[in-house]
Amino acid sequence: MDFTALTIELLKGLNFITGSYGLAIIALTVIVRLCLWPLGVSQQRSMRAMQILQPKMKLIQERYKNDPQTAQRKLMEFYKEHKFNPMAGCLPLLIQMPIFILLYTALISPQFIQEAGNSNFLFINRLDTTLRGSAGNSYDGVFSVSDNDKFTVYKKVKVFMGDEALDNVKITGKDPVKIQGSVVPGETVDLKIELDNFNLKYSQLEKITSAEIDIQNMKTREVETVKFEKIGNIMAASMPTNRPQNQFHYDVLVLILLFAATMIVTQKVMMASNKNIPQDPTQAQMQKMMGTMMPLMIIFMFIIAPIPAGVLLYLVVSNIFQIIQTIVINKQLEAEDAHKSAKNNVDLSNTKTINPIETKTIETDKK
Repeated sequence: MDFTALTIELLKGLNFITGSYGLAIIALTVIVRLCLWPLGVSQQRSMRAMQILQPKMKLIQERYKNDPQTAQRKLMEFYKEHKFNPMAGCLPLLIQMPIFILLYTALISPQFIQEAGNSNFLFINRLDTTLRGSAGNSYDGVFSVSDNDKFTVYKKVKVFMGDEALDNVKITGKDPVKIQGSVVPGETVDLKIELDNFNLKYSQLEKITSAEIDIQNMKTREVETVKFEKIGNIMAASMPTNRPQNQFHYDVLVLILLFAATMIVTQKVMMASNKNIPQDPTQAQMQKMMGTMMPLMIIFMFIIAPIPAGVLLYLVVSNIFQIIQTIVINKQLEAEDAHKSAKNNVDLSNTKTINPIETKTIETDKK
């Protein structure tokens, strides 16, 4: 099952409903986070329980510090007694990781680039662009290339069979455009497509003489119309090349900074919601440090790694949803705690106070 294709189809369906691929990504984010809401509740319960039980867990570890096996057994018993699962807080993150990878794979795939790669949204120029991208001028007869570039068919092609021409012929197969030799900027790049990749009858394949195909450089997103000629069982073409110019996309930088800002706010909201819970000073300091260092580390990673703008949009919206979810769930948990506290308190307002004289009288009557 091709999960990348399914993700693209889902985005296409949401785009049909919302009228924008940017809104489609936002809608997908909200759908995913709503599905994970019960796990979010479990995660925050686990975090609160961890903070409350941390002092007792630390005592067990210190008591059996010279006997790790016993310490581990005692901790397991402690977890079971308090119905606490230390891994419950990690489950939502583990589930979201494959979704992130799927969305990343979908937005850099040739199918999405062909369908909606040039879609813009608010201040985002292209949903498939990364922070540093190579630019080339489409349809100028020259491919801007660098080492290890790959090519794909941009849309359906025009095939010539003598004097006859067929429009909108579909090219099938995974990575149908092959490079003969290597890609060297400034030198001609040789491309080929197997005849079997053309979605035509065998009798039609024999009559093909040439084809005009829009070919896209998957790295630069540049598109050129290439004339292929039939040579034996393949369609072959050559295109002149030059070296691309690198561009810095400030709209993607804004998304990275927005992600970092929303992540910092998320950390602060989570810490503020648990401020009334007794906490180990060392653990509190560590959480505070992680809340500062983690966004900086992720900014550094996103600057180096080529993350598409659409994936960053997903992460920003996911963080905003997390902030709202944290506030709502913590209000719910605080209400539950207040209800339990009120239920456990015994009302002594109507009880009668017995003084020592009455106590002596009762004892005398018994005798």
